[in-house]
Amino acid sequence: MAHYAFLDVNNMVTEVIVGKDETDLSEDWEQFYGAIRNQVCKRTSYHGNIRKNYAGIGYTFDAGRDAFIAPQPFPSWVLSEQTCQWEAPVPMPTDGKWYIWGEDKKAWFEK
Repeated sequence: MAHYAFLDVNNMVTEVIVGKDETDLSEDWEQFYGAIRNQVCKRTSYHGNIRKNYAGIGYTFDAGRDAFIAPQPFPSWVLSEQTCQWEAPVPMPTDGKWYIWGEDKKAWFEK
C-alpha cells in the first residue's frame, strides 16, 4: 500500500489517502487518483523515501524541490534546503529535558 496526497490550486495538501502500492505498475496511480478527484495527486511516504517529508493536511508541495513542506511554525525559523524541514535559529538543547520555543526571546525554555 502507498499513500497519496491531493493538492488544491495553491499546491496545498487537502487530503491524504491510502492507495495502490507503487509496485502495481498497471496504472500511473498519481494520474489515476488525480483524475477521479480532478485534483493534482502526489505520492508520499511515511519514511520520507520520496518527496522528503510525509504529506499532511495544510502542507505545501514545492515542485521545484519535489518536497512536501509543513507550515512555518515561527517567523524566525528557516527552511533547511537539505531536509525541507523548518529549523530554529538556535538548536534545541539535547540534554533529554522537554523544551518549548519562545519566539519573543528566540530561545528554548524548559517545559
